[in-house]
Amino acid sequence: ALSQQVKRLARLFGMDDSGPAFATLGIEQEYFLVDRACYRRRPDLRETGRTLFGCLCARHQQMEDHYFGHIKPRVLAFMAAVDSELWKLGIPAKTRHNEVAPGQFEIAAVFEGQNLAIDHNMLTMLVLQELAEQHGFVCLMHEKPFAGINGSGKHNNWSVTGPDGKNWLSPGDTPHDNAKFLTLVAALAAGVDTFADLLRATVATAGNDHRLGANEAPPAIMSIFLGEQLTDILAQLQNGGAKSSKHGGTIQVGVSTIPPLPCDVTDRNRTSPFAFTGNKFEFRSLGSSASISAPNVMLNTAIAESLRIYADELENAPDFTSALNALIRRVLSKHIRIIFNGNGYDEAWVKEAQKRGLLNLKNTVEALPYYLLEKNISLFETHKVFSRQEVLSRFEIHMENYIKVIDIEALCMLDMARRMILPAAIAYSKEVSREALLKKELLPGISLETETSLLNAITSQMDALSKHLNTLDNALAKQPHEGPVLERAQYARDVIFATMQKLREAGDALETLVGAEHWPMPTYQELLTNV
Repeated sequence: ALSQQVKRLARLFGMDDSGPAFATLGIEQEYFLVDRACYRRRPDLRETGRTLFGCLCARHQQMEDHYFGHIKPRVLAFMAAVDSELWKLGIPAKTRHNEVAPGQFEIAAVFEGQNLAIDHNMLTMLVLQELAEQHGFVCLMHEKPFAGINGSGKHNNWSVTGPDGKNWLSPGDTPHDNAKFLTLVAALAAGVDTFADLLRATVATAGNDHRLGANEAPPAIMSIFLGEQLTDILAQLQNGGAKSSKHGGTIQVGVSTIPPLPCDVTDRNRTSPFAFTGNKFEFRSLGSSASISAPNVMLNTAIAESLRIYADELENAPDFTSALNALIRRVLSKHIRIIFNGNGYDEAWVKEAQKRGLLNLKNTVEALPYYLLEKNISLFETHKVFSRQEVLSRFEIHMENYIKVIDIEALCMLDMARRMILPAAIAYSKEVSREALLKKELLPGISLETETSLLNAITSQMDALSKHLNTLDNALAKQPHEGPVLERAQYARDVIFATMQKLREAGDALETLVGAEHWPMPTYQELLTNV
């Protein structure tokens, strides 16, 4: 669909359209490594891919020392083996580095055709997991394996190669004169604005719900970052026509021995879900564990629809150049609300986005029903990408998946709380009680305030744990297994998951009270630093 519409536009620009037109893609894949011996002692990691209990350790990512530090030899040996295996498979792996959180890393491949890049990403995930085992690690692909620190995603660097063999998102030295570049930017703004709900739905999973909107990931509100140069050009276009382009200038670092550094006017905004980064757009909301096929299908189809509308209008225009300029101005004025260059983490942006009429779909259950909007079904039918039934099936399957993930996590929590945490707390409180009685017997009249306070705290959290265990048990017993899938998913989110959060609070509180030698599973400190 995208290729057909790009070729129509190429003909309008007077180009030879006999060459292929296609999307190109560069994928950044984030992941965690944990020690295999520690992993085997964590039922939650084994069954769900994330820690369902666990307190944040004192030192985690505050100092940024992992991100900017050297790669440890054991990890570097693993990375070298991964590169070698990927190259054998024809996968052009290039960068490898530490990520922000301890034990977190990233790998990226050279840009290539979109279909090939997607297949290569799936193979890369497989190679990472298989070779991690050989090096004494386990590779975690979950979006949020550890609460309180950065999660993992994929950065989907998307661009279009036209039939002229050139990247149409490369602005050149004078982007204000680059008509095909500006047309594609306008198409992208229109596509993302019109189908923001659909793009959000394609990255909606139970795992990604823990990550989107946190400080390492873009917010759930879809917006586009264009940077200083492009924003200035669009402002000129709206005011009658673009006559110049801003240039980056230099960064003055204030040290005479260091030469001036060039300043990039398209520098990345890491808080934006959809950022222009020089010659491509980076869709940053994708989860680390999922296939990237669906977001790219939606993105291609949304842009194809914008280009279809443009081509229909321009093919009948008496004067192509003036009609194109008028179209770009009109489109950008209509969709200016989707462009935001500020801090996506700021609470003020949430309020501003609401004023602009932008959706804030905070979780999977809110996002997935947008598959069913008539405009979205019509989009796929128009371009013969999906039939109505195929769209409906995707909604049903993704909703069912969400429900099953929450169920598995809830059952695992119950098992861990009953068979690991409660027995550990009981055993430790018994030891504290015995020591207190021995102390009182040996030294009558001595204060037992410390022991009594500790026992009271442990008992209080054990009672809370037992209470939430019973509540979660009842919630699972009453869970509807028939009826509309949306209602069942809402129950999983509002009742089961909400109770899981309370159960975790009690379990994590006990971790801070029970002696280390009694705690039955590796802590965050062991999991994050033993790599």
